[in-house]
Amino acid sequence: MKLILTQEVDGLGSAGDVVEVKNGYGRNYLVPRGVAVLWTKGGQKQVDSIKAARSSRSVRDHDHAAELAAKLEAAQVDVRVRAGAEGRLFGAVTVSDIAEALAEAAGESVDKRTIVVTNPIKSLGAHTVAVKLHDDVSASVALNVIPA
Repeated sequence: MKLILTQEVDGLGSAGDVVEVKNGYGRNYLVPRGVAVLWTKGGQKQVDSIKAARSSRSVRDHDHAAELAAKLEAAQVDVRVRAGAEGRLFGAVTVSDIAEALAEAAGESVDKRTIVVTNPIKSLGAHTVAVKLHDDVSASVALNVIPA
């Protein structure tokens, strides 16, 4: 079965890719979840629009990704949150909060879908998150969670 991916699927491809999968996987998993649509000749226009949107959002190339990774790792990133008296947060630090703080610190916007938080951040202090900028370039960013 030939499908057009509308979102990134681990191990299969990213948005805009045309992939060949087994019928059951496409019919029962990918299409009902809205992750893929059936490929048609007219679907090529949709592929082009998805790729254009992805390229405008993503990092331009490997060199730019490496440059941005160095900038992010060197930056002092402070995330301001509401916290109680013992240093516990009201909720958790979200990837949107982290993306905003990274944009302030580095001067360039980072897509929130590229930020990987392994454990929820629910306390003040120093934390580390990973930012996957390119297929083979990722940055380890030190966050300082401080009260607002």
